[in-house]
Amino acid sequence: MHAADLRSGILELAPEPEQRQTLLALAGLDGRPPARLQQWPRALAPLAGLLFGLGVVMWVAANWADWSRPARFALLQATWLIALLGAWRLPRARAGLGLAALLLQGGLLAFFGQTYQTGADPWQLFALWAALSLPLALALRSDWVWVPWTLLVALGVQLWMHTYSGHRWGLEASTLGVQFTASVALLAVWLALGPELRRWSGSGPWAERAMALWLAMSLGGWGLLALFAREWGLLYFWAGAALAGGFALRWRGGDLVQLSILALAWDTWAAFGLGRILFEGASGDPFGRLLLLGLLVTGLLAGSVNLLMRRARQGEGA
Repeated sequence: MHAADLRSGILELAPEPEQRQTLLALAGLDGRPPARLQQWPRALAPLAGLLFGLGVVMWVAANWADWSRPARFALLQATWLIALLGAWRLPRARAGLGLAALLLQGGLLAFFGQTYQTGADPWQLFALWAALSLPLALALRSDWVWVPWTLLVALGVQLWMHTYSGHRWGLEASTLGVQFTASVALLAVWLALGPELRRWSGSGPWAERAMALWLAMSLGGWGLLALFAREWGLLYFWAGAALAGGFALRWRGGDLVQLSILALAWDTWAAFGLGRILFEGASGDPFGRLLLLGLLVTGLLAGSVNLLMRRARQGEGA
């Protein structure tokens, strides 16, 4: 069969425009994709930025011995600048490219620290990383950048506390000032990401929720570590008071995610404290004390759930 005959046969078999529209409608291909599919590019863009940033950093690390110092620096700096320019000029890809720029900025700082051996403490790396990436988060106004930024702040505070507590994770009465300062720093960042300043910061609810999670984990963890110290009262009760204060501050806002995080952290803090009170220096059969502890913890959880349900009903009524 000649090519001309084949072409004419295909044209004769082709459906008319009306028939084509009917076939497309039957196949469900006549309109725009469903709304849930239209959101996929926006959801996958941050994942692409995360993989791109981590990929470049790991690429440099894998070829550390083979590439020269200028080559490593040029690659990291060039990709960082490209990510920044892309986040500035491409609004639809802003979240993903901003996240990539945040990661590459950390890679650059780690590159300098590894190459020139500055002797800086680990907390200083995270503190500098958070400080230098703050303008990026303020400019992009996206939770995809703010959420990892809160993690940088929390890690920096934790490492700072570890450094100034004698490079020990355990707490003692002599470290109360360090713990107090670290707690105030985390509380200040958490409040700065709240709805009162959201118009200025551009952060969303998930940045505040992420910071609430790091805050609860830090305060709760410090409170539990304090139970193993000799003079544990001040350290332990300060952590519980800070958690309760945070819960009270966010009660009016009605964000159940944050309230649930703080309530769970406080319940855990209280349960471990009750366990120490019941079992410290006790002798004999522990069954009764275990039963009492179980009843008390159940009551704590029931009270927390009741509070959260009441706040949820108040929000629905409003």
